Amino acid sequence: MTTSLTDPQASVALLRGYSLEITAKELSAAHDIAAALPPSTLMMVPHLAKIPDQSRLAAACAIRQLGLSPVPHFSARRIASEENCAHFLAQLVAEAGVDHCFVVAGDPAVPAGPFANSATLIGTGLFERAGIKVLGVAGYPEGHKHMAPAEAWHVLEAKCRDIAARGMQPEIVTQFCFDAPTILSWLVALRTRGIDCPVRLGIPGPATIASLLRFAASCGVGASASVLAHYGISASKLLSSAGPNRLVDDLAEGLGDAHGRVSLHFHPFGGLARLINWLEQYR
Repeated sequence: MTTSLTDPQASVALLRGYSLEITAKELSAAHDIAAALPPSTLMMVPHLAKIPDQSRLAAACAIRQLGLSPVPHFSARRIASEENCAHFLAQLVAEAGVDHCFVVAGDPAVPAGPFANSATLIGTGLFERAGIKVLGVAGYPEGHKHMAPAEAWHVLEAKCRDIAARGMQPEIVTQFCFDAPTILSWLVALRTRGIDCPVRLGIPGPATIASLLRFAASCGVGASASVLAHYGISASKLLSSAGPNRLVDDLAEGLGDAHGRVSLHFHPFGGLARLINWLEQYR
């Protein structure tokens, strides 16, 4: 049984309203664990390469049928045209009841269509015209790998302002991070800049250490020996497992009014069932 050293009430409060990430290929796992999730839990569906829109639509519909809330991602550089995006959005709203989306530039070096970044996609007005109520954008507690810090803050501020001006609620979902002090400092800097929208903190779910290190490397996440040791990871034990117990403990202890509205967003790197089991034990 997992034991938390921090205030149990603070930990339970932090876990309220968490969200999860799931790919279209993992839907069978969602069926198996849906009963263990709070009703209307947000399930984010990434926009991955070689996954057609119809598979993403089917995933969103299946999530809705399970009593959960689908949040499809839109990778701007993967979108072939504004017309295709508008059509897909209309299908998501009509067939899956989607009113919450997430936009990101995406990994491709060369855009498939007219959108080089998420700001240009937001600027089309497609989301508010489709009836989207909440639009999420990415935040990077450890910094953006392609932007200087000042530019990254400027871009984030501009996107949040634009979303709000379009009548939607902006929301920030952060890149996952192993280090609570880094996350807490970034949140203070965010609020100091006057960005007061809700933030979902990316948390790596329980997985083998080898898997966690692989995902960290692919996402540009800091994984220094000192940070990993504090998190509970020993790079010499790649086949053993680690969960986010200490990270969530430290966040629950450190979060306060200065950090604003915060919830957790879990990446189930070790699988959904394993993450749900961890959540039940941690509580």
